[in-house]
Amino acid sequence: MGRLDGKIAVITGGSSGIGACTAELFAREGAKVVISARRVEQLEAVAEKIRDIGGEVLAVPCDISNKDQCEAVIAKTVETYGTIDILVNNAGVVDKGIEAIEKVTEKTIDTLIDINIKGTLYLTREATKIMIEKKAGSIVNVSSVAGYTGSGGVAYAASKAAIIGMTKNVAMRCAKANVRCNALCPGSVATPMLMGMKRDELDQDMLVTIAKHTDLSLPVCIPHEVAKAILFFAGDESSAITGQVIVIDHGVNL
Repeated sequence: MGRLDGKIAVITGGSSGIGACTAELFAREGAKVVISARRVEQLEAVAEKIRDIGGEVLAVPCDISNKDQCEAVIAKTVETYGTIDILVNNAGVVDKGIEAIEKVTEKTIDTLIDINIKGTLYLTREATKIMIEKKAGSIVNVSSVAGYTGSGGVAYAASKAAIIGMTKNVAMRCAKANVRCNALCPGSVATPMLMGMKRDELDQDMLVTIAKHTDLSLPVCIPHEVAKAILFFAGDESSAITGQVIVIDHGVNL
């Protein structure tokens, strides 16, 4: 018996990193998984890997900054499987320059708001309509330690802090309907997105500021560590937990 047997789970940002790892873990635990991401080729590669281990998966390309595409992901899930039990809001982007407040550009602000905040709201809105009606469901939001402590570019920290506020609001609103909403705040995670950042493009002054408040001698997370925490919040083992925010960072930001 898997921990998610019979559950229908939508996982955004499923083409790599935390999302791909979570999708595979959920499939191994018996869930039927719907994965979405912008990169179609990588998304299909993850789907094929899940099928190879005997899992059931549906890949739906989606740019979460696009409201219509977000709605289509949930609609396709319901059309295919009849419902949705779990939503993992994992898709997001980082501020590649880690821009401080006095240097942040309009492009960075707009991009992070459109993807990290609006995209998460769009998907959650559509999923909760279904979950509230059937009086069951779990939403897991992947925020960031930057949203919890402020350690990051200002636009990124703001966008991820918004996810924490949204988590608590949705949990409060949906508690009577037995729909839970929790957030995880990973620290630095060894993913392609993080590894692709170029040090010479980063705001060095901001990096120095962040370093003064972190223990950089401690290890970074790996995607599987975050995926296991997502599994806990998604499944019945956390049935009494909602509106909570957990940092996953090996103690780097204590």
